[in-house]
Amino acid sequence: MRLNEMTAGEAAKGIAEGNISSEALVAACIERIGDREDTVGAWEYLDPEHALRQARELDRSPWRGLLHGIPVGIKDIMDTADMPTAYGSPIYRAGTPAWDAACVSLIRAAGGIVLGKTVTAELACTWPGKTRNPHNPAHTPGGSSSGSAAAVADFMVPLATGTQTAGSVIRPGSFCGVVACKPSFGWISRAGVKLVSDSLDTIGFFSRSVEDAALLAAVLTGRTSLLLQEPETQKPKIGLCRTFEWPYAEEGTRTAFEAARNKLEEAGIAVGEVALPAPFSGLAAAQREIMAFEAARSLSFEYQQHREMLSPFVTGLIEAGEAVTTHAYDTALALTARCRALLPEVFSGYDALLAPSAAGEAPEGLESTGDPIFDRIWTLLHVPCVNIPITSGPKGLPVGLQLVGRIGEDRRVLFAADWLMRNLHSRPTM
Repeated sequence: MRLNEMTAGEAAKGIAEGNISSEALVAACIERIGDREDTVGAWEYLDPEHALRQARELDRSPWRGLLHGIPVGIKDIMDTADMPTAYGSPIYRAGTPAWDAACVSLIRAAGGIVLGKTVTAELACTWPGKTRNPHNPAHTPGGSSSGSAAAVADFMVPLATGTQTAGSVIRPGSFCGVVACKPSFGWISRAGVKLVSDSLDTIGFFSRSVEDAALLAAVLTGRTSLLLQEPETQKPKIGLCRTFEWPYAEEGTRTAFEAARNKLEEAGIAVGEVALPAPFSGLAAAQREIMAFEAARSLSFEYQQHREMLSPFVTGLIEAGEAVTTHAYDTALALTARCRALLPEVFSGYDALLAPSAAGEAPEGLESTGDPIFDRIWTLLHVPCVNIPITSGPKGLPVGLQLVGRIGEDRRVLFAADWLMRNLHSRPTM
């Protein structure tokens, strides 16, 4: 196994035991980027020598934390004091902040190395950047955390950060065939991160194992109870939830759903179908209104001062948000609160629900990042979600499903996802 193909957990163990060096690991990642970046286009900013200097310093240093010597890709809407932060927009191309975002600072404090900045859709919306799907560069990797998902999938880096407002972590995780985790809302500080929607934006991350996702979750939340110290052996209680959006499911997602059901039943898990209460049918529309209303306010400076530098999609989102009345916004928030109050009933008897991550395989073409239709309601409800790769669709591209849990029960969801990952999916390859 090449060093860049190691999971973060494997690499951290090797560094701690003196079997590999951080410098060698980072060099292997840089070599992989050199071989593949022209095809994938995952990176907005790289300084290989700076990354190698960080690695050498850590190789000479005492153990600093759970990520000691591990390279991490940072979505380019998160501020970095030693690298430019462009937010995927020409408005900010020349800017290097004087500070790190809180999540970046915590990664560094735990011994992590910021390898570089990964491509984001414009202002973390869905107008695509240059990134292509590493499994087939004629297809989108998803967005807005496109570069992070693609970099992890292509073995350029073992971990990378993202954000989700609608489906910007889970959907690219599914399209690129990697583990993607969106924790409970508010568990990770968003200080120093460019916001689109204050009610929705959630920091997440990508990895090639659930164990690695739990590792980064522990670092960023301060909750070491999230760590998966040993493989989960107890079978989780899983409910299958197609959601009201099921009519949008394509062949790949429908096949993955049935494949998962069959494998769970073969493993002796009695799975049940979970039908969401009727009010949930309006949540996807509510999420759109809340996101647009808040984006119009969060991105007011860009719209008022640099409108000519924005894409038609972003100006359209802002103008749609300006058209949402405060009454409509408050009504959407009230529906959301009502549905959150029903969550104990929805999850009754289950550790987690298994739901679609995306409509299907990554769409062909780079003019769109795909539809977040299956992620909107879960982001709005603030619940933890973990995408796991399940199968390939009819075009040979990855298709994932997401495990969704109760608010604040991230540990239970991660443990269930770890069990499913080990029993339903083999390790990704390129």
